[in-house]
Parts: sequence; structure tokens; C-alpha cells
Amino acid sequence: MLGVVAIAGCSAAPQKPPVTAPLPASTPASASTADLPTGDLHDFDEFAGGWNFKNKRLKARNVGSTEWDEFPAVSCTSLFLDGVSNVDELYFPTKGWSGLTVRAFDVAKHQWSIWWINSREGVMYPPVVGGFSGSEGNFYGDDKDGETPVKVRFHWIKYSRDHLKWEQYFSYDGGKTWEMNWTNELTRGDEAALCDHGRPRRQPAQT
Repeated sequence: MLGVVAIAGCSAAPQKPPVTAPLPASTPASASTADLPTGDLHDFDEFAGGWNFKNKRLKARNVGSTEWDEFPAVSCTSLFLDGVSNVDELYFPTKGWSGLTVRAFDVAKHQWSIWWINSREGVMYPPVVGGFSGSEGNFYGDDKDGETPVKVRFHWIKYSRDHLKWEQYFSYDGGKTWEMNWTNELTRGDEAALCDHGRPRRQPAQT
């Protein structure tokens, strides 16, 4: 979630035609990293610190649902290895679980890989790969929604240093159409109030 975050807890869904979502950038169906966006070592530098999240997640995927579950989160992000890697921990106070995003920059390929782990399962999910072009970042990968293979897309928007947006899309038809199933708005908060040694304090997120 930061990245989310966010394939965690996937469950099988009835198979109906996926929702077509407008995407502002190309959506390569190939899993080859040579076909995926590239980025810069400093793409995530401004993510360091404490953040308040407003999450919206579809209650049911791949069934044409328009019902969203809305809930808060707190995230604390730290940079490592002179920016080559960064880690954020997210705490979802109304859900009772947490998540961890790990990002690593391939210096030779100029691409970021992003992994997600949640406290309920302790499993590292397959990465999405890509980078930023200006204020927008696109990252692609392959996973499963329950037992159904899906292509995954993370879309990041940097509105400002203190305001970000993240969106997650799944494609059930090899990248022809995409459904957005999770999005969050991030606003920078007081790191001292939100984080304790780089980890979210266990208290309700600010509204």
C-alpha cells in the first residue's frame, strides 16, 4: 500500500465480466520487466514520515459492485540504504490488523519492486514492478484473487509533498479491462504523534 498494500486477504469471487476502468497510462499485459515502466532512485523519498489514510475498498470484487467499505489507517515510512529501499508499516485501527510494504530499487533496470505482507497471514505476496514518470507512478504484477489469476496494477499520484493518492486495480482478462478495488487518500501527519521509532502508534487514526 505503500502500496498497499493491498492484495492481502483476497478471496474467490464469482466470475462475471470485469468492470472497465479508465486508466491514465498504458497497461502492459506482459509480465516481462522490460515492458514495464521505469523510475528513479528518489521516487519514494518524500514518502518518509507519518501519514493518515482514508481507505475505500470494494466490498466485492469482479461482480460489478459499487459498494465501498471506508476505514482509516496510519502509516509510518522509513528509507534505507541511501534510498535504495524503503519500508512502511500500516495500522488499520478499525480492522485489528496491520500491513508492511517493502520497496526495493533495481539500480540496473531503474525499476521499483513492491511487496506486501499482512499480519493476518504473514505471507509475502508477489511484487508489482514499475516506477514514476513525473507525479504519477504505475506498477504491474501477477497474482491470484482466491484461485483466479489476476493482473495487478498500482497507480500512485503525487498531488503535493503532503498529499498522495494510491489506487489498486485487478484485471481478470489479461489486462484488457481493469477494475479498481481499493483506493486511499494520504495526508501527511505529525510524525512524532503518529509514529514511535518508525512504527505506527496503536491509537485511532486522525480524521
